[in-house]
Amino acid sequence: MPQFMDIHHGMQGITADQLDEAHKADLAIEADEQVHFERAWADPATGTVYCLSEAPSAEAVQRVHERAGHKADEIHPVPLSVW
Repeated sequence: MPQFMDIHHGMQGITADQLDEAHKADLAIEADEQVHFERAWADPATGTVYCLSEAPSAEAVQRVHERAGHKADEIHPVPLSVW
């Protein structure tokens, strides 16, 4: 399944607990769109949050984020990665 990296702006001061709560909100409904959020990162100073997911489309990722209450500002396909 394709991978996507989405970016949220304007979340200055986000805490680890708040990031965890937002991630759990996505996980609670991700199956409705056949999305799986793998991991999230945040920079509280800049307010930037990054989420990595597997999903059928960027639109599916956005639908989950919108329903969870934190629409993504950008969603980018990740066609190539190494571990």
